[in-house]
Amino acid sequence: MYCYQCEQTAKGTGCTAFGVCGKSPEVSDLQDLLIHITKGISMYASKAREMGTIDRNIDVFVIKALFTTITNVNFDEERMEKMLKEAASMKEKARDLYEQACVKSGKKPEELKGPASYMLPDSRDEMIRDGEKVTPEAWAAKYGEVMQGLRDLILFGLKGSAAYTDHAHVLGYDDDDIYGFFHDFLTYLSDETFTVDDLVARALDAGRWNISVMELLDRANTSRYGHPEPTKVRVTPLKGKAIVVSGHDLRDLELLLKQTEGKGINIYTHGEMLPCLAYPELKKYKHLVGNYGGAWQDQREEFDRFPGAILMTTNCIQKPKDSYKDRIFTTGLVAWPGITHIGEEKDFTPIIEAALNAPGFTEDAPDHTITIGFARNTVLSVAGKVVDLVKAGKIRHFFLIGGCDGAKPGRSYYTDLATMTPKDTIILTLACGKYRFNKLEFGEIEGIPRLLDVGQCNDAYSAVRIAMALAEAFNTDVNSLPLSLVLSWYEQKAVCILLSLLYLGIRDMRIGPSLPAFVKQPVFEVLHEKLNLMPVTTPEEDLKAILG
Repeated sequence: MYCYQCEQTAKGTGCTAFGVCGKSPEVSDLQDLLIHITKGISMYASKAREMGTIDRNIDVFVIKALFTTITNVNFDEERMEKMLKEAASMKEKARDLYEQACVKSGKKPEELKGPASYMLPDSRDEMIRDGEKVTPEAWAAKYGEVMQGLRDLILFGLKGSAAYTDHAHVLGYDDDDIYGFFHDFLTYLSDETFTVDDLVARALDAGRWNISVMELLDRANTSRYGHPEPTKVRVTPLKGKAIVVSGHDLRDLELLLKQTEGKGINIYTHGEMLPCLAYPELKKYKHLVGNYGGAWQDQREEFDRFPGAILMTTNCIQKPKDSYKDRIFTTGLVAWPGITHIGEEKDFTPIIEAALNAPGFTEDAPDHTITIGFARNTVLSVAGKVVDLVKAGKIRHFFLIGGCDGAKPGRSYYTDLATMTPKDTIILTLACGKYRFNKLEFGEIEGIPRLLDVGQCNDAYSAVRIAMALAEAFNTDVNSLPLSLVLSWYEQKAVCILLSLLYLGIRDMRIGPSLPAFVKQPVFEVLHEKLNLMPVTTPEEDLKAILG
């Protein structure tokens, strides 16, 4: 195996013996092989699209194949083997689609090479051996570290965008152009002729497309559940039976809430599910009582103490402890060997029974609440007041401090930076990075909370809309606003968001706690030169540089 797609990768260079995340070498190689075959699917699908022929099943499979290889999603060899066999079948279906399109158009089909010509072997061991031939390390031996790093910058961005596209799809929102974007870019990555300039341009274009993806997901979420609104959320437990839901998927939470109504079970969010408590159509369920715990990386200790059942949606799962193995469940693409998986029928009866058999909380904990729900609609509703406060000198600066959190040391930087910001500044935050400081008290500026929780990682779209609206109000551009972005990154959804921000031309962003292993120094120097992207240093030094 060779994996360097997350921030915690071994020695900051790449995991080779076993994944820091818990991913086995076998699963890692199978995932690399899945990406290889998926490129072949897109090569045929892209050609068919050129002649006006599409197949939604092929489109959706490509998205799920990319998503399933994201960090902390699928750790199960058997499920990976099954998906590879499905990929091989889907590639033949895509080839047939292309050839049929050629017949209709009177064209002679091309004989596509590379990933399109790959034939999956019968045994899992052979699949693993083939996967070893298509790892990032294997490709780097062919293209060089810089070229391969840029290819993977694009690929990892596609994986993040695929996650958001899948979230929108399960809510019934699809976009043919967006599916075409994935096929086009995977086909591009299947080529063997690249230049640094072209790869950088393509990476930024992937960021452009990701804005459309985040906009689609935003429309899906808000059309189905309403726009988030300021909401006080209890972060301490109540007496009674309990289920905690982690991950990102709003639909899974909705279905669980419907199936648990009247059963005497309290439902809690965890990690990136916290923002769900601000959506009107979700918070109307009275047994959705609050949030339990913090970010994903603390789950092993928090789930160990949780006296109920646990549902993992999408990604962010860690190796379960034996103490809760019998009461944790997965659904969607997330999977761990030996853990009960809830299939596409979404019958949550097993998790409901596990919750009823568990002791639950025996008493109410002391009441403690935080306020969430400051997405774009809420913030822009008071934009006039915010502008007036800036003009009056009562708001000096805005900080966007957030992103994907992780367990590696060094992330106390974000807590320290947030607490050091002056009292005449506003902090916007989103994703699980907010758990570093979201339970602290920051006060208000004339009724405007100093800490504004914008939502999940995909709600970077809301943050961008807020920044653009403020820029318009001040008759300037985003880079001229008193706004600084200080971002933490962990996995591939953070990569696609970074590419979107780079595409928008936002300068002077700081990223940490370390730079991506796949962004080699020559590549980073280009991004630093063009947009002044820089690594974080210390909170004191960065605040001094930002505020002068």
